[in-house]
Amino acid sequence: MKKIILHINILLFFTTTMVISQTTNQGALYISEGTIFSTLEDFDNQTTGSFINDGDAYIYRDFNNDGVVDFYEGGLTRFIGLASQSISGTEESYLYDVYFDNSSSAVPFELSGMINIGGEADFYNGIVDNDNYGGMITFDTEGTHINTSDYSHVDGKVHKLGDNDFIFPIGDSGYYRFGGISSPSSITSIFSGKYYLENSDLIYSHELRAGVIEQIDDQEYWTIEKETTSEEDVLVTLSWREETTPEVMISAAEEGNLTIVRWDEGLNMWVDEGGAIDLDSQTVTTSVNGYGVFTFGIVNSSEVLPCHIVVYTAVTPNGDGVNDYFLIDTSNNECAYNLEVQIYNRWGVKVFESDDYGVNGDVFDGYSTGRMTIDDTNQLPTGTYYYILEYDYDTSTGTKRHKQAGYLYLSGN
Repeated sequence: MKKIILHINILLFFTTTMVISQTTNQGALYISEGTIFSTLEDFDNQTTGSFINDGDAYIYRDFNNDGVVDFYEGGLTRFIGLASQSISGTEESYLYDVYFDNSSSAVPFELSGMINIGGEADFYNGIVDNDNYGGMITFDTEGTHINTSDYSHVDGKVHKLGDNDFIFPIGDSGYYRFGGISSPSSITSIFSGKYYLENSDLIYSHELRAGVIEQIDDQEYWTIEKETTSEEDVLVTLSWREETTPEVMISAAEEGNLTIVRWDEGLNMWVDEGGAIDLDSQTVTTSVNGYGVFTFGIVNSSEVLPCHIVVYTAVTPNGDGVNDYFLIDTSNNECAYNLEVQIYNRWGVKVFESDDYGVNGDVFDGYSTGRMTIDDTNQLPTGTYYYILEYDYDTSTGTKRHKQAGYLYLSGN
């Protein structure tokens, strides 16, 4: 492997004063595969500069880009420092693999510029702060991350492009508190996620909530936004932790009463989005009717499944007449109508949808009617799936809408 430590050549200009030393690129600098580039001083890629990295670049001080930063085949850019590092510039820096390692402070990376990650971001050590510095971090279609923790994540908003599922590597005040989305249907989709260790009641009154919601998390909330206009059906996942989530919310999860709630701007109130609780991963997952501000809520268990509807979550479509389809028993139904059902696989891809479930044989029997094709017959594999059930029902005070999410188990035997 070639190793290059550059401070000055015909393309790089090294300037020194009594207090400032800097590596400046005003031309075309290409780091080829198998080559190491290292700069021990601040790196400034000026408006005329082109910095293409297909090799291994070590940035030990501040990094500024006002020109072109990109890659052809994919390289690794390492931000490694012994003091706080500023990542700035007026132009977006397109990086492939990125490595963050700086233990000089709890929040050593000050992001005021724009970086786009096309490969893997290794959050080895050090929080990247764009919340206080106004920068932007984007993961491209194939962008992923590893080693996220309380000690290394993004404090601020993260953007995600494309049609892959994604866990946002976000946190606040030294806590990693991820949220996630399933795979959108369009490669042009853009979503963003941010976590706040703050009481949402200060902005979005908890007194304004749908009747089924008894209590709302008053210590944390997320924003998950769809920033493109295309129609998308994705699952949203939120995580809980005892360090940040109220104990009463965690107890509700154990009792099956924890849900995801969303602030609905149009209704000016919190609405229940339902949720499938996973105690092992400490997450709640659901499909949503809109985007924006989310947090946890506790639902009134006495109002869950009104109208005496019963959901059977075992599906064994083997023709024996028992559990051959996803059964939603409405035989004792007193008031429900307009049953809508959506079913997703564990990657969040919708495999079934019905606007009038159970009518004229419109039921889920283990075959996909969505955008995922397994084989010529669209038969789905054995496994765990998410279901979302919504319906209207009449009460003495008018029509209400019920929504819930849960798991169903599909087996061919």
